[in-house]
Amino acid sequence: MIINRRHLILSGLSGAGIALAPRIALAAAETDRRFIFIIQRGAADGLAILAPTGDPAFAGARGEIANGAINGIKLDGLFTLHPQLTASARLFGQKQATFYHAIASGYRERSHFDGQNMLETAGIRPYGRDDGWMNRLLTLLPKGESKALAMANAIPPALRGPISVGSYAPSRLPDADSALMERVAMLYAEDPQLAPLWQSATQTEAMAGSIDPGNGRGGVAAGKLVASLMAGADGARVAMVETTGWDTHFNQEGRLGTVLKGVDEMIDTLRVEMGPAWTKTLILVATEFGRTVHVNGTRGTDHGTASAAMLFGGGLANGGKIIADWPGLGASQLYEGRDLKPTMRFEAMVIAALSSHYGIDPEKLRRTVFPDFPT
Repeated sequence: MIINRRHLILSGLSGAGIALAPRIALAAAETDRRFIFIIQRGAADGLAILAPTGDPAFAGARGEIANGAINGIKLDGLFTLHPQLTASARLFGQKQATFYHAIASGYRERSHFDGQNMLETAGIRPYGRDDGWMNRLLTLLPKGESKALAMANAIPPALRGPISVGSYAPSRLPDADSALMERVAMLYAEDPQLAPLWQSATQTEAMAGSIDPGNGRGGVAAGKLVASLMAGADGARVAMVETTGWDTHFNQEGRLGTVLKGVDEMIDTLRVEMGPAWTKTLILVATEFGRTVHVNGTRGTDHGTASAAMLFGGGLANGGKIIADWPGLGASQLYEGRDLKPTMRFEAMVIAALSSHYGIDPEKLRRTVFPDFPT
């Protein structure tokens, strides 16, 4: 059995600055292109992340939680970026970020579990597919080693499928001393199955060894950890980072600012730590659905429909743009009288981004990665 140290899932990063519920799943492929999907589990409020402050109905709808957005980073006559996204704004100005709005998958029922499953599997209904769109993407990339390393409890649905993806979990226990490690290596040396397992596991640990799991709580630490496993010539090529803390039913302003700062720090750290590989790296940030246009009675928002999504990368084809067919926030313009109306499908955005990033024909990519998405 061969364990591939470039197929990984990292679990257990959480806390200050960013709630990384964290599994970070990585996979190998014989390509110099990197792709990272940061999923915002919990329904991130796109109307606060990329606030349509130029819409005449925005301030009235958002009421007491509109101030943070209004005092954010103005990008154009319509949209203002959340004030905690300072690095993202800088990358936007450098044409290394593209923002999308009024975007959603085909799901409309507002359940977190079902919505996340639809986002990750891209089926026509929740739990209608057993494989995820990221695993289907791997089938289009040059084939790397196919075996996996399992050191965590679950593979995210987006990465499940025929291409083997394994896991790695930073331990919270004290490190074993070198003498013990040497004795275990000698014990396994003559075993045809355990010897390669042990060698690959220790190599994987060495790749992430510069990151202290006990400090892996913020966006900076998470970014360093992901980069340590992806930047090298023999590193991972596809990753998924799970973040939580986006379900802001109450006291949204402070809570949202905290998790946004963490994601912003992670992206900026990846930009630095990926080094030359940053020019061939694509990062997608997206959520299962958005939140209501109007504020609820506890200074928060409830489950909605359309939201915002973001792309980052050193070689982004359409950097420095906001792509949105804006539906408006007037009462007659809302979806079911309460939500931002979706005008763009998540799948279409990803098809365009990945086909450009990897140089794959868009229709071929659609048929393989999003076969249930209509032409």
